[in-house]
Amino acid sequence: MDHLSIGGSVMKHIDVVVIGAGPTGCMLAGELSAAGRSVTVLDKRAAPSTLSRAFGVHARTLELLDARGLADRLVATGAASPGLKLWRGAALNLGRLRSRFPFVLVTPQRNVDALLEEHARDRGADIVRGFTVTGVEQDGNGVRIHGHDGSGRGSTFHATYAVGADGAHSAVRTMIGQPFPGKAVLRSIMLADVELENPPDNLVTVNAVRDGFAFIAPYGDNLFRAIAWNRRHQVDDTAPVDREELRSTIEVAMGTDYCLGDVRWQSRFHSDERQVPQYRTGRVFLAGDAAHVHSPAGGQGMNTGIQDAVNLGWKLAAVLDGADDAVLDTYHSERHPVGRLVLRSSGATMRMMIIRPWILRKLRNGAVAALLSFPPIGDAVARMFSGIGIGYGHGAGESALVGRRAEDLPTDAGRLYEVMRSGGFVLVTEPGASVPGDVHAVTRSDDGPALLVRPDGYIAWAGDSRSGLWRGVLERWTARTSNGARPVSR
Repeated sequence: MDHLSIGGSVMKHIDVVVIGAGPTGCMLAGELSAAGRSVTVLDKRAAPSTLSRAFGVHARTLELLDARGLADRLVATGAASPGLKLWRGAALNLGRLRSRFPFVLVTPQRNVDALLEEHARDRGADIVRGFTVTGVEQDGNGVRIHGHDGSGRGSTFHATYAVGADGAHSAVRTMIGQPFPGKAVLRSIMLADVELENPPDNLVTVNAVRDGFAFIAPYGDNLFRAIAWNRRHQVDDTAPVDREELRSTIEVAMGTDYCLGDVRWQSRFHSDERQVPQYRTGRVFLAGDAAHVHSPAGGQGMNTGIQDAVNLGWKLAAVLDGADDAVLDTYHSERHPVGRLVLRSSGATMRMMIIRPWILRKLRNGAVAALLSFPPIGDAVARMFSGIGIGYGHGAGESALVGRRAEDLPTDAGRLYEVMRSGGFVLVTEPGASVPGDVHAVTRSDDGPALLVRPDGYIAWAGDSRSGLWRGVLERWTARTSNGARPVSR
């Protein structure tokens, strides 16, 4: 079905319709457009949101943006924090990460949103604002997305696939019948952008006491993101944040209010832990907060959504180009466990922060400080916190490197992540090995095995390139094989 007639007008068939123009939706649109697919992004807001609930961009997300030529522009908008200063002397050191980005970048979400929307438009994505989706229907031919613009005029978009990236209150999730099981964790959390006359150092600083906690992250130019929670004052999300309540909560938690200055923006929110059981429902997928929400501890939400998008984008493009449909099932099998891990780890961190009995808080303070100061444990926590340590596993008989993040290796054509900017799979051969002329291939400049690197920067195969075994792996991921073999599935 190439076209759909609506009210006398003819609408062109679209490869993918993405609902939601936040960081997850725009990242996905950029991925698909760069791969040559037609994409329309629908968002109910008439203009980009000016709110910046998220504030931290982790190393793995920055690596993925680096592989698209975007990271350096984003880094220039914020402040790099080389670690986190936690309660009573505990600290998480990010400076030892084996990454070009051994820090967490503190920058308002609006900077991420603007960068990714510009990237998506530059690659050819069509972003339609002020459009409310009212229905999603699918069959063997595709997906129909019904809705209306701000004037009430109805339209229907027809696509091969659709992705709901429309946030925690996702309308798409409801329309396709996906439940969102979980529970509320905390309510009445205060969020604000503030100036501090006597600020902490350039580390993200966190402390928790009996009746609350506070979190301070430096944006640069004497602007800070503050998150605070007062156990003794629980009100509805719609209640305004009183400056004195914010100041006193910070002072109780931190032992100082850092000479709180102007409060430029403030809000109040609650924290849930929820995840859909299936990221795929036929031709419709869920990504970002539409698929999973969790506590703000660790600032993982936006990062996890962007990484969802990069995982899904190349797989949709591959199937649209002829790969077996089973490739799309690996989006759920790879990303659902990651969402569950983030939900559990951030939830555990939040529960540690709100421990009430003094003896448990004393044990927490000592145990966390001791564990993080022991490099093998501290470095492992840093890898998971930053996303560097996340992997997708490997099948029987495959190299242990398969499913792991590919490091930014030096090659004869530059850094690997620079090479990846041209898109698609990249074969990295061993030093001295011949480079095949029929694939995108480079030679690594250091010692190590040959690697077949996926578009999302994870290793699909590792071994001796002269064996040619990488060819079968590449074919299984990207197209049907002559003998009918199915793609890799985990």
